[in-house]
Amino acid sequence: MSVQIGADRLDAFSNVLKDRRIGLVTNHGGLNSKFESTIDLLNSRYNLVKLFGAEHGVRGHLQAGVHVEDYIDEKTKLPVVSLYGKSEKFTKEMLDDIDIIAVDLQDIGSRFWTFTYTMAYAMQACKAHGKTCVVFDKPNPINGVDVEGNILNMEFASFVGLYPITNRHGMTMGECAKLFNEEYGIGCDLEVITMSGYKRSMSFEDTGLSWVLPSPNIPTYETCYTYVANVIFEGTNLSEGRGTNKPFSNVGAPWVDGDKLADYMNSKKLPGVHYRSHYFTPTFSKHTGELCSGVEVHVLDNKAFKPVISGITLLYSIRDMFKEFDFNAPHGQYQLSSIDRLTGNSYIKEGKYDLKELAEIFEKESAEFKKTKEKYHLYE
Repeated sequence: MSVQIGADRLDAFSNVLKDRRIGLVTNHGGLNSKFESTIDLLNSRYNLVKLFGAEHGVRGHLQAGVHVEDYIDEKTKLPVVSLYGKSEKFTKEMLDDIDIIAVDLQDIGSRFWTFTYTMAYAMQACKAHGKTCVVFDKPNPINGVDVEGNILNMEFASFVGLYPITNRHGMTMGECAKLFNEEYGIGCDLEVITMSGYKRSMSFEDTGLSWVLPSPNIPTYETCYTYVANVIFEGTNLSEGRGTNKPFSNVGAPWVDGDKLADYMNSKKLPGVHYRSHYFTPTFSKHTGELCSGVEVHVLDNKAFKPVISGITLLYSIRDMFKEFDFNAPHGQYQLSSIDRLTGNSYIKEGKYDLKELAEIFEKESAEFKKTKEKYHLYE
């Protein structure tokens, strides 16, 4: 039987939604399993009064990092308040005319994913202003069992890591909401519209659902695995594949020797993955219009693949092999380098530990986090 996601089950939770003024945080991926928009479903059945746009906008028409002003949605004529422009957070004025902030966003199982913290900010605002937060749950596409990586050091908290969770967290969006609410003290009035038929051992291909890209740079559910591995290259002078047809699977730069790198990585015999020497030319982002050499990361077995240690191994290998490698300088509101924000600590940039020591840290901290997150499981 196919999984029914939260947006399929709105009427089963009508007691939560009816006679309430609803503001919806969503994007183009806010659909039920029949490809019906959550915007249209709420607009036709309940009292939807406002839309909130996270990164990439309500209709998914914006690239990463593009800010947008508030506007009127052309289809529904509802006001759209941008949460990725002047402010990532909700203000009292945004919420004066609503009772519920509903959230329908696709998580991809990674600490770095900004949609998760847009939800957290919605929850914080609900607590501050006496509103209810309703989360429409969806599957974790890289399963709800496997946990990997280090726990974020809160000195490095940012919009790509707001709470002390691991790189790969093994939770659904609704479970993240419960964890943030209870473990990390948000304490809002929270309702999760749960799924039916979902087992936490499922990867996305097991659910019977169709993938709708939640971001222009996550075109397939397979990309979720390489994203967890290789998004850290955003903090370096290498292309992480943005502007190519394989974002987060292509990693390289004009000065990398792809053959040498692929041979070295494959000699490591990392489980579930193969590194293929590859040339690519990004059409935007880093190294736009430049021929880059590097590797394409092929995940052969997503159950065996360990994305976090694989990504760090690739980064350390490039650092050691090519003198041109560098980390990006700090920028923006956090005054932290992007590699420190992404890795949730400074020891990767500092090279404080070798790979064996890092693997031991990851194993210890992921086991610790696994015990914490199990308290908030909604599914077997």
